[in-house]
Amino acid sequence: MMKFYRPLYSVKAITFDLDDTLYDNGPIIHAAEQTLQLYLKEHHPQTAKLAPHDWNKIKEDLIQANPALASDMGKLRMQSLLTALSSELSGEELKEAAKVCFDRFYNKRSDFEIEENIHSCLKKLSRKVPLVAITNGNVNPKNIGISEYFTHFFHASIDLPMKPESPLFKAAVEALDCQPQEILHVGDNLIKDVQGAVNSGMQAAWYAHNRGMIMRYEKVSVLPHVELGSLDELLLLVD
Repeated sequence: MMKFYRPLYSVKAITFDLDDTLYDNGPIIHAAEQTLQLYLKEHHPQTAKLAPHDWNKIKEDLIQANPALASDMGKLRMQSLLTALSSELSGEELKEAAKVCFDRFYNKRSDFEIEENIHSCLKKLSRKVPLVAITNGNVNPKNIGISEYFTHFFHASIDLPMKPESPLFKAAVEALDCQPQEILHVGDNLIKDVQGAVNSGMQAAWYAHNRGMIMRYEKVSVLPHVELGSLDELLLLVD
């Protein structure tokens, strides 16, 4: 059942977060990490010995040297692999090995299926209003079978910093033929999605696929316009 916290005005377009909004991203990333680790054990045993805190330290050092990398999961992972593998490889061998490892992770990261009810909802919505995806992650929308529903996809990058910063939201507004207040952004995170959307002049719907939605357990600074009980309720909000 929907809960309204703010007046909701006419919705002429919808933007979607992807990870944890349309699917539970945690198990997917875990499976991709396991796939990468198994490959490293077989082909790069020295690098495979790195513990999780070692990988975290590599990422922290890379971000400290180039803060913009924090918004680009793909580039950050590639740079992390290059750094980790440099203890046993160099030159072109290093670049090729890092690319293979990256592809192992990325292909597994986008190797899953969206639930049929989500497909059905997105298909129906796309016939009513334009849909745009804006994500801090780097899932491949074609591989997971949702590319046909969206007119545009925007991924966080060095040039488009992560939500809740405004560039991803602004990119979506520019791609759509309507005003920010006519766009409803749907996402699971009350800071990155809801606060980011509201601060960008958009309307916001809170919906999480990966967990029970209990507001008092969430970090929140700005209330959404509406809390959804199911994604299908969006169909009631568009003409």
